[in-house]
Amino acid sequence: MTSSFIFHPSSLLFIVGPTASGKTSIAIALCEKLNGEIVSMDSMQIYCTLDIGTGKPTKEELSQTRHHLIDIINPDQTYSAAQWAHDARFAIDDIYSRGKTPVVVGGTGFYARALLFPETLASAPPDENLRAQLQSELAQHGAQWLHDQLRVLEVAAAERLEVNDTRRVIRAIEVSESRQKTENRKQHESRDFAPLIFGLEWPRELLYQRIEKRIDAMLAQGFMDELQRLDALNLPDSATAIHSLGYKQMRAAANDKNRFDECLELWKRDTRRYAKRQMTWFRHQLPTRWIAVDESTNWDSMADEIAIEYSK
Repeated sequence: MTSSFIFHPSSLLFIVGPTASGKTSIAIALCEKLNGEIVSMDSMQIYCTLDIGTGKPTKEELSQTRHHLIDIINPDQTYSAAQWAHDARFAIDDIYSRGKTPVVVGGTGFYARALLFPETLASAPPDENLRAQLQSELAQHGAQWLHDQLRVLEVAAAERLEVNDTRRVIRAIEVSESRQKTENRKQHESRDFAPLIFGLEWPRELLYQRIEKRIDAMLAQGFMDELQRLDALNLPDSATAIHSLGYKQMRAAANDKNRFDECLELWKRDTRRYAKRQMTWFRHQLPTRWIAVDESTNWDSMADEIAIEYSK
């Protein structure tokens, strides 16, 4: 079903929300109505070969709507929020130039912030001296102490990051320190876009059920084989790809089948916690319009409502 909505080059449409909330489904329906293309805002779907565990769109979904910024780097490569913001701007400009509507879709909040507020995360330069100091303090005091220092500086970042994800905790402290030397982020507006951000909000228990079913489906689709292929690449421990949800938790099970149930429960638990952190982040960091959804939601009707709101 296609509708002729007004084209707004100054407005940028986002569909955000936690993992397993149905973002791709609603985005594809929107693209059909708005003559749109999807710009993926997912920090793991950028990696080639990591297909099942990252929940990439299916071949059918990819054939329905053109997607950008999926499968753009190899698992051994590094990729920052600043790089994503640069590539996303290029994709958005390209979509607009062809008379189409970009729809930015995903749950990686700090990518959205890098795009909309480039003076914050994306522009904070590496501070090697601070990093060396923090690494020394990490060795002396431990990961929990380091995480507590981040919480003092920025609660939202501390809520988003796991205690043991020390590499990102150090980067978040670095960014926060850089931010204090400039104006507060909330005093700035987006330089180029007037964002219209819609978030999908499920009842918590229903969302958790969807997460568990999704993980079970990933296993049925061959996730463990995908994990073995990733391990065969012998990536360094610093590679982000090997620390992503699922791959990190199930690695022990790949080496010891007796630990499968234990690792699976850890994967599901950590994904539930991640979804909760995503919701907390979007509530506090971006002007998100929340849409209540459940199993009875009609995605096509919802897409109509969002498209009409976008066209005002």
